[in-house]
Amino acid sequence: MADAAGAPAMRRSMRQILAGDACVHPASIYDAMTARAAAKLGYQVGMLGGSVAALAVLGAPDHTLLSLDELAGLCRRICRTGALPLIVDADHGFGNALNAMRCVEELENAGVAALTLEDTLLPRPFGAADTALISLEEARGKVAAAIAARRDPSLVVAARTDARLQDTPELTRRAEAYADAGADAVFLTGVRTREEVEAVRAATGLPILLAAAKGELEGADLAALGVRVCLTGHRTFPAALAAAWDTLAGGSTASRPDPAALVKDLSDTTLYAGYIARYLSLPAN
Repeated sequence: MADAAGAPAMRRSMRQILAGDACVHPASIYDAMTARAAAKLGYQVGMLGGSVAALAVLGAPDHTLLSLDELAGLCRRICRTGALPLIVDADHGFGNALNAMRCVEELENAGVAALTLEDTLLPRPFGAADTALISLEEARGKVAAAIAARRDPSLVVAARTDARLQDTPELTRRAEAYADAGADAVFLTGVRTREEVEAVRAATGLPILLAAAKGELEGADLAALGVRVCLTGHRTFPAALAAAWDTLAGGSTASRPDPAALVKDLSDTTLYAGYIARYLSLPAN
């Protein structure tokens, strides 16, 4: 169990990682026991992904169904271990700028070391066929509001944006605006080139978090590019679920699909796809 200084100590450790010259790979965790396991294995930081949180709490796919209270409760149970700093995917802050402020308050009280706040248009609007971003002005305001809401200045707020939805100049413009709003780091998803990372680093001077190292970035010296945290996927939960299935089946793996397919099946992914088609899609002509 963590002592009263647990959260500040974890946030200092997170800050040291961001201020350092190395790129660390966080452990994908989803509860107190996986946090402790990751710490014993030498991980410096843990990551609670939004999709993982939805699976762990609701047994549902990542369709922005998890409530702020549910996420904060899960974070609190992880952080009370004091095992390692926790980065949490806070999605879009659960609404507008005021909701983002409330999100920061709750996650700070839960003990997280860092949270990521994205500029994706969430939840999925009616009739939307593709993922979209909110306006730069709204996104900048949400970042500024999130910074204003925190009481502990060591809590890290990372502004997240998706390179797949914008060209490099727009990516850089957004990152620079978020830095001006007070973001402590920039979290990039969908990047595949050195040019994108270098442009964001040059424009902001901030440490960078990467969702994955793909394309040109696979095998690159990420630390030299200013990347301080790089995710490697969320394989822990599917592996644990597969192990549970095998145990419940008496040790047999004959009836079990691969872990990814098992997660898809047990989280009713197909059922939710039907809901989306029925209730959120425009009728066919």
